[in-house]
Amino acid sequence: MAVFVALGAFLMTLAGGWTAQRVTDRRHLVLGLAGGLMLGVVGLDLLPEALEAAGGPVFGVPAALLLFVAGFLVAHLVERLLAVRQAAHGAEEVNGRAPQVGLTAAAAMVGHSLMDGVAIGAAFQVGQGMGLAVALAVIAHDFADGFNTYTIASLYGNARRKALAMLFADAVAPVVGAASTLLFTIPEQLLGGYLGFFGGALLYLAAAEILPEAHHEHPARSTVLCTIAGAAFIWLVVGIAD
Repeated sequence: MAVFVALGAFLMTLAGGWTAQRVTDRRHLVLGLAGGLMLGVVGLDLLPEALEAAGGPVFGVPAALLLFVAGFLVAHLVERLLAVRQAAHGAEEVNGRAPQVGLTAAAAMVGHSLMDGVAIGAAFQVGQGMGLAVALAVIAHDFADGFNTYTIASLYGNARRKALAMLFADAVAPVVGAASTLLFTIPEQLLGGYLGFFGGALLYLAAAEILPEAHHEHPARSTVLCTIAGAAFIWLVVGIAD
């Protein structure tokens, strides 16, 4: 089931890359909705489940919350390291075209998508409702992943063939990640900790990447409404699953 659902992430990633080649004026609405879905999954589903499964407190703080903060900080650190690498390669001095920087950033997106697939498989080990909720969030933000993977790779001067290759790798990664969880069962405490860590990274992507991008060129009220609708939809999904 996890692998089958991960195929949705595969298709959505390709759809994002296809859209990147044909940008429309409605992209901000799609990204706003994706940000709301991600926020809803983190706050209404991932964190409650992680708090229940991850074990007792560490120095007065629940382990799941510590890992949640760690996930947020690691995602931020990775982004900063990529920015420093870009500056070190002098990307701005060559009209923003440094192919190795674009490929490095795209490869990081592929690695992130691989972990998305692991998260889907891990969530299905908790329960079908949890798995579907996490899969929905992953599928929603994989549109943005596909869009950004193709855009980043091509923006820095890589040939269209290389940009498409990175897009395909990013699309396949969640399927591979989900399939890997069929080979082992994750212990409950470890699973809870991973869900907390993944929730922190997911929240960072929503708050620092997806939503700012959605409002960058189109600070429209409709974008905010799409974000609220996404979070409300996850509330509905969680309520039905319970």
